[in-house]
Amino acid sequence: MRIRQVGIVGCGLMGSGIVETCARAGYEVVVREVDSELLAKGLQRIMGSMAKAVEKGKLSQADMEAAGGRIKGTVVLDDLKGSDWVIEAAIENMAEKKQIFSALDRLVAPHVIIASNTSSMCITEMASVTKRPDKVLGMHFFNPVPVMPLLELVRTILTSDETLQAAKEFGAAVGKTIVVAKDTPGFIVNLLLVPYMLCAIRALENGVATREDIDTSMRLGCNHPMGPLTLLDFVGLDTAYYIANVMYDEFREPQYAPPPLLKRMVLAGHLGRKTGKGFYDYK
Repeated sequence: MRIRQVGIVGCGLMGSGIVETCARAGYEVVVREVDSELLAKGLQRIMGSMAKAVEKGKLSQADMEAAGGRIKGTVVLDDLKGSDWVIEAAIENMAEKKQIFSALDRLVAPHVIIASNTSSMCITEMASVTKRPDKVLGMHFFNPVPVMPLLELVRTILTSDETLQAAKEFGAAVGKTIVVAKDTPGFIVNLLLVPYMLCAIRALENGVATREDIDTSMRLGCNHPMGPLTLLDFVGLDTAYYIANVMYDEFREPQYAPPPLLKRMVLAGHLGRKTGKGFYDYK
């Protein structure tokens, strides 16, 4: 399978990172967002990210301009029709994702693989609304996508060997290290990471230690680059809360249940770095 054009649905934080990564790898990219304002923000984020890479000497000015020239933004889903590979990176809402998958299935050629960047949701359920469930899988990138080297490929019980192999080759072509997980909530990384972060919240909630001492303990005691509460602020407390709920709904095990403090911080709008306040103040 020769891939010339990659179609991406969603130009938010993750979608824009995937667009940049694919464009820098030499692919033509068409990215669709729901309205022109969100699209403009996403494209601006991409160019800002590449400009920082140029400043750090990790990307040449010429390569940045070439990559930018390979990116086309649109608010019309039909503009993805000529894509050879499609990645959905829309909001974490199953009804929305199923609607997108159904529309893409009717739109793109029958041989085209459709992947989801979801971090925790059921890929099989998305595949169920298509006529090509064997050509559907998860491609979970990590934030920031142009920097983080890992790509989780998520294989459902319907994903074919050929689809998985093609995804491995595509992932390698965009410079990622590949791991393969089965279609279970959280896949590999979040299956292990989310209970750890929730445990840190419970420790703070129960007065075990201060937020600073919890984070310092894990940084220096386990040689982690950042503590769990700092990591939660980086990921987004709303994202962590959502993933935890998805996992708890599936497993019904206490370690996946969101602590009351997390729920209340999300309700208060204290979502971490993106709002300027989470477990720490960033204003």
